[in-house]
Amino acid sequence: MKSLTFYHLSIVLFLLGAFCAQAVVAGEVDPFQKFVQPVLQKRCVKCHGEGDELEGDVNLLAIKNFADVSKDPDLLSSIIDALEQGDMPPEDEPELKPKARKQVVTHLKHMLHEVLQARSTFSQSPIRRMNRFQYNNAVQDLFQLKPVVFSLPERMLREYKNYFQPQTGKMPANLNAGSRPLGKSQMIEPRLAGVGPFPQDLRAENGFDNRGDHLSLSPLLMESFMKLSTSIVQSRDFTPKNCGIWKTFFAPPLVNDDLENVVRQRLEPFLTHAFRRPVEEKLLNRYASHVIALVEAGEPFEASMKEAASAAIASPRFLYLYDKSSVSDKAEAIDDYELASRLSFFLWGSIPDQTLLDLAAAGTLHELEVLDQQVERMLKDRRLKRFCDSFPSQWLQLERIISSVPDMEKHPKFYFFKYRVSMHMMLEPLLLFETILIEDRSILELIDSDYSYRSDLLKAWYKDGSLAKTTPTSIPFKRVQLTDRRQGGVITNAAVLTMNSGPERSKPITRGAWIASVIFNDPPEPPPADVPPLPEGKEEVDPNMTIRERLAAHRKRADCAGCHEQIDPLGFALENYGPTGLWRDQYENGRDVDSAGVLFRKHEFNNIIEFKDAILIEKDRFARGFASHLLSFALARELNAADSPALDQIVSETKSDNYTLQAIIKQIVASEPFLHKYNPEEGTTKNVK
Repeated sequence: MKSLTFYHLSIVLFLLGAFCAQAVVAGEVDPFQKFVQPVLQKRCVKCHGEGDELEGDVNLLAIKNFADVSKDPDLLSSIIDALEQGDMPPEDEPELKPKARKQVVTHLKHMLHEVLQARSTFSQSPIRRMNRFQYNNAVQDLFQLKPVVFSLPERMLREYKNYFQPQTGKMPANLNAGSRPLGKSQMIEPRLAGVGPFPQDLRAENGFDNRGDHLSLSPLLMESFMKLSTSIVQSRDFTPKNCGIWKTFFAPPLVNDDLENVVRQRLEPFLTHAFRRPVEEKLLNRYASHVIALVEAGEPFEASMKEAASAAIASPRFLYLYDKSSVSDKAEAIDDYELASRLSFFLWGSIPDQTLLDLAAAGTLHELEVLDQQVERMLKDRRLKRFCDSFPSQWLQLERIISSVPDMEKHPKFYFFKYRVSMHMMLEPLLLFETILIEDRSILELIDSDYSYRSDLLKAWYKDGSLAKTTPTSIPFKRVQLTDRRQGGVITNAAVLTMNSGPERSKPITRGAWIASVIFNDPPEPPPADVPPLPEGKEEVDPNMTIRERLAAHRKRADCAGCHEQIDPLGFALENYGPTGLWRDQYENGRDVDSAGVLFRKHEFNNIIEFKDAILIEKDRFARGFASHLLSFALARELNAADSPALDQIVSETKSDNYTLQAIIKQIVASEPFLHKYNPEEGTTKNVK
């Protein structure tokens, strides 16, 4: 997707507004050429068309008519977003009147939808392997294992005493939880001996670790998967007691049973489950022949079936996630087996269960009533915990709290329990997310909730930065009612505030960028490489200055001002929270903290409560940003302009339900991008951009 600079966006948006209004009156065939192109050549091409370097890599001279604009839906979508959200024109350009802005947005949205409808394509989801979280879950489900395959540090919120019971529709008032970063004791869980995980998968920038562009499979990694699969079935813990399918798959048949029939009857459902669709006869014959040959050569039946099972979970058919190719260069509906996999990997992070496969075999899973029933069933299944183990921590970027290092001299109590303060902090927003999901509450509570889950340590920390006794493993958390709106939600959570601070001070720019990226899914561009960091040394800083005053210099640079106009108000709104999330009215130098600002250039606020209110006024924008994160996670790919109509539909359909989380999930499953694929065979895309 092309990057738009603030300057050329302002010009294009202003001119588009003029041309849209005048085109209707003038009735011109191509009003772009008459009303827009001359002005572009006069005012814009110096930076966006002439010379060796193009601002934002956008060449406006290449746009000869409006048909050229229509060839780039992503560019058109960026223009719509910038105009609709009030980002453009920038503050130093003439402002568009609300009525004119609305008319332009409506016109451009209609045009974008027309362009997308004519193309009938979506982004192609690349073939990708399972990440290690999905692999662990898939192997565990395939063999019905009681222990996990290997312990996963990325499971940040560890459940104790089975508090997660989604079928009840209620989170308990008291529960016990833990976190792997608390220490080695958190690794004490039933797992297969002798099986070690492969390296943790990278998370895409402003994305997730299930994205296809980050999940390649090198020959070296393929070899490691083969060794891994062998270590799983050969583990001393891979026993009849721990393996639920042992009697129906590994146990030797009766003496009088026909060996070939037994092997084929056992392999067919197993391979169908592993490969997520009916196994081909040729492939089944190959597996069955190998097992029979081993048995006839004197190998025990159990060992022979283990070898087949090992080969299956090292097979590309098991490891790879992909949609079948089609001969069309247009988007087409996925088949029911593909739908079963999309559902299961979205909500359970694993392969489909037998119910989904049976419905796929019957060809009824895609029927809207059946699909809705299955989503309801899956949302009430304990395997939903895997969704909670994967999506919210990545969405909130909570892995950053692990490396947060507030200055030890200024914040000694932060280290009193060897990072356990920050780990308690981290569990709070995850428990809030689980509550909103299980109880089907509004996602607006992620911004402002009147309840939370707190350990005794967290209660003391929020009160005055003191500490309370804590346990090293299973930590008691209680659901508490919040009366102070300075707390509640995720943006004022101590973990978020701490991880977006530096050792010496809070970082408004980092916090603002986090809110822009996470809350509104509008990440700012990376700063120019030659922008110096803010001075930190005592000799280089005027001790009487506030952070706002020290940051003012960054706004003076033309290439920095645009981004700072967007992210600074978001970050300074949180400035009353110090580097470890504790409330402050003044800095150490005695200067008052100033958290006032304007959200989206139209909502003034003076404190964090008014800032939350401003976000809630813009709830449609937050809901769309959240839905886009969730849709990207569900599709395991980056979104683009082709997904915009679906996002508009999701927001529109869930508004009457006050944007409950389960309603958003159901609308994502029912959306066009989720139910369709664009996966043409090589050679069929020559006329498709």
